[in-house]
Order: sequence, then C-alpha cells, then structure tokens
Amino acid sequence: MTTQREDERARARRWWRRPGPVAGVLAAAVLLGLAPITWLHASTSGDRFAAGQTPHRPVALVLGAGVRPDGSPTRLLERRLDLAAQLYHQARVEAVLVSGDNSRETYNETDAMAAYLVGAGVPEEKIAGDYAGFSTWESCVRAREVFGVEAVTVVTQSFHLPRAVALCKRAGLDAIGVGDPGQGTDRVTATIYGHFREVPAAFKAVADALLRPDPTFLGPYEPGVDDALAVER
Repeated sequence: MTTQREDERARARRWWRRPGPVAGVLAAAVLLGLAPITWLHASTSGDRFAAGQTPHRPVALVLGAGVRPDGSPTRLLERRLDLAAQLYHQARVEAVLVSGDNSRETYNETDAMAAYLVGAGVPEEKIAGDYAGFSTWESCVRAREVFGVEAVTVVTQSFHLPRAVALCKRAGLDAIGVGDPGQGTDRVTATIYGHFREVPAAFKAVADALLRPDPTFLGPYEPGVDDALAVER
C-alpha cells in the first residue's frame, strides 16, 4: 500500500513529464522570439560571403560603428574598414560609400571612416560619404535614394550581416555582404554582445522591412558615388 506522500510524488512526476499548457506557451514564445532573426539568416544565406570570395559589385557600403573620444574609429569599425580596403585593393569593388552618424558637431563617424580608408591606401577620390546614416535601414535607403547606388557589397560584422543585407535588399539594392567574424580580436566582449543584441534588433528590422519608413533625412540627389566611380583606378 502506498502512502499519501508517495501518491503525491507520483502525481508530481506525471505532471512534470506531461507536456502541459505552460510548456506549450513557453515553446511558442521561444519560436516567436526567434522567428525574426531566423528569417534574416534564411533570407540572406546565399548573399553572405567571405572576403576572398565576394563577387564584384561597383560599391562597398560600410556601416558606421562608433568613434572614440579622440575621433578615431572603434576597433569594430576599424575591422569593417579593413575589409572594405581589402575589397578595393582586390578590385572586388570600385568605390566605397561610408555611411555614419554626424548628427552632432562633435561626433563625426563619416569623416573618421574616410580618413582611415585613406590611411589604408584607398584613394580619397574613391570614397563617398553619407553623413546621415543613423541606422542600418537609413543607410540602405539613402544609398539607393540619395546616392543612386543599385548594386552594393555591405560591409559590417558577421553578427550584423544578415540584418544589414536583408534591409538593403528590402530598400531596393542588389545587395550582398561580407562580415568580419571578430574571432581572436581584442573585442571579444563586444562581439558576443553583438550576437545577443541581434535577437531583439531583428524585430525592428522586420518592422522596417514591412513598413519601409522614410529616413530622418532624405534630401536631394548627391553625386558622390557617381564621382568616385568615374575616377580611373
């Protein structure tokens, strides 16, 4: 004869092993939470390349990633710019569009990016600057609508690349991408944080892709990319 306590334990074990409404809700929440980032990865799987395997595109679009107090690019941004310089020197792109935040007089990602590329051997006349690239979506839209770019290689970190390529494609660009994996760098913490950050950021990316909001500044056509492409190598 079993005791009352043994019966209670047996019922508890059966409840734990039996999938119930709580488990179903948790499973659905996990699936819903991962759906946006899963879509970003799946929809761009054929458009992301290693640096040495990137097909030719006329323009590399380098997305901003912050500058230090002295105005120099952060380490993550330096690695993006190193990739862009590599693409240029390998003739995989003909010009570079650097898109960053210059919303404050004391903060200028765009000029810092251009100066770094010049130091890496990219001719100044082969670089165009977008000073109102306040987000990934805005950089993509402005590349298409303001600078007239049609085909582009997006350059960023690997964790950011699916979102960047997907949004550029949604903005009307024939976009592929190359990403810095960040492995073995002095920015391991930032790289790990970047991977985790992409999960909530994917929700905004889906909203941008569906709603297609106007960028903060659109403005008239700017010939910077056309001028850069017109210069002989």
